[in-house]
Amino acid sequence: MHRCASPPPKATSTRTSAFAVSRSPARDLAFNGLYGLSPYGHAPTEFVERVEVLKGPGALLGGMSPQGGVGGVINLVPKRAGDKPLLRLSTDFTSAAQYGAHLDAGRRFGDNGRYGVRFNGGYRDGKVGVDEQKKERLLAAIALDYRGAQLNLALDAYSNRENIDNGSSWMASFPSTGVIAPPKTGTNLLRGIYGKLENDAVAVRASYEFSDALSAYAALGKLRYRYSGYINGTRAAIRNAAGDYLGTTFHQRGSTDTTSAEVGLRARFTTGSVRHQMVLSATSLEFDTGRATPGFSADYKSNIYRPGAPALGADPGPAPKVGDAALRSLALADTLAFAGDKVLLTLGAREQQVKTRALHPVSGAVTSNYDKRALTPALGLVVKPWTPALSLYANYIEGLSQGGSVTDATAKNFGEVFAPYQSKQVEGGVKWDQGEYGNTLSVFQIKRPSMLKDTASNTYNADGRQRNRGVEWNVFGQLGGQLRVLGGATYTDGKMTHASSAALTGKTIYGTPKWKANLGGDWSVPGANGLSLNARLVYTGSQYVNSSNTQQIGSWTRVDLGARHSVRWLAHTLQLRANVENVANKSYWAGSFNDGYVTQGAGRIYKLSASVDL
Repeated sequence: MHRCASPPPKATSTRTSAFAVSRSPARDLAFNGLYGLSPYGHAPTEFVERVEVLKGPGALLGGMSPQGGVGGVINLVPKRAGDKPLLRLSTDFTSAAQYGAHLDAGRRFGDNGRYGVRFNGGYRDGKVGVDEQKKERLLAAIALDYRGAQLNLALDAYSNRENIDNGSSWMASFPSTGVIAPPKTGTNLLRGIYGKLENDAVAVRASYEFSDALSAYAALGKLRYRYSGYINGTRAAIRNAAGDYLGTTFHQRGSTDTTSAEVGLRARFTTGSVRHQMVLSATSLEFDTGRATPGFSADYKSNIYRPGAPALGADPGPAPKVGDAALRSLALADTLAFAGDKVLLTLGAREQQVKTRALHPVSGAVTSNYDKRALTPALGLVVKPWTPALSLYANYIEGLSQGGSVTDATAKNFGEVFAPYQSKQVEGGVKWDQGEYGNTLSVFQIKRPSMLKDTASNTYNADGRQRNRGVEWNVFGQLGGQLRVLGGATYTDGKMTHASSAALTGKTIYGTPKWKANLGGDWSVPGANGLSLNARLVYTGSQYVNSSNTQQIGSWTRVDLGARHSVRWLAHTLQLRANVENVANKSYWAGSFNDGYVTQGAGRIYKLSASVDL
């Protein structure tokens, strides 16, 4: 993916941006440069080569995030066949009793290895997560590519299935008296719950080099997503400090069919002493959404510390089409290099159109219809005043995004779709990169609309406006040849600058901790060839869980430890891994999910794996 005048991709980011209730992580991840094609649920890592994080005006060239992110692109890059043949078999074990296997095979054929094939298949099944819960996952992915002198072609296809049985994630709300302690890790509130996720996608991409100065590219992809069962939102309304709660479960069925495409030209030329990298691109992203009215259970009583069997909502039946959306754009950007690349200036603009419709699930009548256009600018500046290792940068970018929809099934306006909206980000910072080791320090501000819940009427509205300001530090690289580090810290001041209720204006945005930090290290043990030890520290500060800021969950810290060892065994390379997540088995409220609800963090997890190259 092409980048323009912005700091090089950061290896990690701790920045927090509060999301409205409709935000879908799958839509905010690009898959090989195309939005809308990443798997819903969990993105399997088995067929992913790397994760690219592009910040600043580089986002202009990759298309705007359909769910509201500005100033950045997160792109999943699928594996390709390498120059050397590969046949790798991996097995793994995860506590309490889940087993898995993964086959990774790749090979190139033809003159100079022009044709490539890479296959990744994985299966995992067994107990994991909360007590007695089972999860099954099946993945099959194929990647074909052609590398020519001028023409490059690629095809990626995958099928991913997730089945969840006898347990599920859940969310809790607290009584007016305040927050109470979570149950012990592994407590299963939802025995008998089940769910199924199905993702199938295919994408093709082509690029052609007309000359060293001019190239073209095009891509097209489709995703079919289906879900059923008790997928999310199953909740416990806690009534008192003893942990008694009133529970509700609801059975869901739904679908999303996505078509994503892009086409563009890249040109490199010089005017006088100024070098140019210009990109002209067009993108199209279309969603068709189906959803059944959830089957609610009767309210039932239980206790989070001593849970009983939940009541289960009935299967709601077929999922009719309830909406569609089309996001289209045309962008032009130019990165100008001055003074021997000591100054890089990116200027660009994107003409965007967002069309959304909401349909009545029974009659099919249009209940809302929005069509909005906007010309959104982007500006980026990088200056290297003293040495190539030190960069000062600043950027400003705007984006038009699809309006949110109410996914809280208990709300009176469940399913309502709001108008598209614009977001704005400004950022400035410094990067010190010594090649093997680097740091970045930046300040930022993001302004965007926000959905709010009116508890009196149990409805959501899009009248809110939020502003996130903060400071972010990241560190990455290798120290002394044996220690590799990756981490960062962010301070965020998130405020509701405008709300339909005056009492909410000026409040801190729920789900936005002021401090977040993580630091990981990987150490190659001297004298022990192939042995490495690793550790990670994750910290999340306290955060409000509702818009009125009357309830707050505490900060939490998690420690993960691991080791890996690479050895030769019967003329083959064998790699062994062992990891423990949440070493202390600490129970904590992890964060907010919807206005007034929280989720519980995962307990201690053991992971063992062995990989052999055949």
